[in-house]
Amino acid sequence: MTPSSVLVVKPSSLGDIVHTLPAVHFLKATFRDADFFWIANTEWTPLLQENADLKEVIPFPRNQFRGATGIVKFLQWCRKISDLKPDLVLDFQGLIRSALIARSANGRRILGLSDARETAGYHYHEQVKVDAGQHSVERYLQLARFAGADISGPLYFPLPKGKAIPSFDLPDRFIVLHPFARGNAKSLTSGEIFEFTRLLAPDPVIVAGRSNERFVVSKNAVSVVNRTDLSQLIWLLRRASFIVSVDSGPMHIGAAITSQLLSIHMWSDPRLVGPYNPDAWIWKDQQILQVRTLDKQGRLKRSHSRPNPSQIARFVQERLLQ
Repeated sequence: MTPSSVLVVKPSSLGDIVHTLPAVHFLKATFRDADFFWIANTEWTPLLQENADLKEVIPFPRNQFRGATGIVKFLQWCRKISDLKPDLVLDFQGLIRSALIARSANGRRILGLSDARETAGYHYHEQVKVDAGQHSVERYLQLARFAGADISGPLYFPLPKGKAIPSFDLPDRFIVLHPFARGNAKSLTSGEIFEFTRLLAPDPVIVAGRSNERFVVSKNAVSVVNRTDLSQLIWLLRRASFIVSVDSGPMHIGAAITSQLLSIHMWSDPRLVGPYNPDAWIWKDQQILQVRTLDKQGRLKRSHSRPNPSQIARFVQERLLQ
């Protein structure tokens, strides 16, 4: 049966929401007349602004459900979506919380992934077999195909245009450095940030992101760390001549926007969590490789080696000359 309404349950994280966009776009292209709703954590809803595939974005106030009364408040919130009653519910998250959200919407058909955790699978009507060793984009596309979508054709990431940073003039050509990540040992050190910005002189560098760590930049660089919201960050990344980012959510935004990107991976495997853009680049264990060549490299060692700012700066300068 062709659905007339579809609920997408993908509350977080920032990168995973970006990874879900192509799957939802293929679903909308297949079920053109269906109304699509997306439940996302409130802080990530700016990613879904201006998305023509969606009728409505439903904010999920995750931060309100912490503490001793969190479960009660969460269940009360779930009751608020009980009137949605979509024909099709797709849980791209695969956790017990997202499965309960999917079930609470009273959908006619609830689908999830085979690698769902925390007993989430018991709440689905059907599960699609996926390989946990696949990139998230590929796993989500399999769920879309299982739901009936035609997933042939180029991938499309319908991200918003973003909003300009007030009273901030951009140079004609500049490099964005995003050096911070929430994951353990993924961020650049203060010394690495300074050296990288210094070695890129005289090219302007804008350091972006969120962090409580102290750092300094060279004279050719400026920091907007903790001074941009998500929409402003998207605006900045869209205008960058080149993006260098550690493995993080903003890196995935950058990869969806441009191939002029280098993603730095210290211990994480770029084939699983790297940029899903064949023309983008990754740094891993002192090597700089294009994403499209990763499958030809054999097994990548689990390395904790630190990036060399001089190597990366030279690479960026060479790319800017092409």
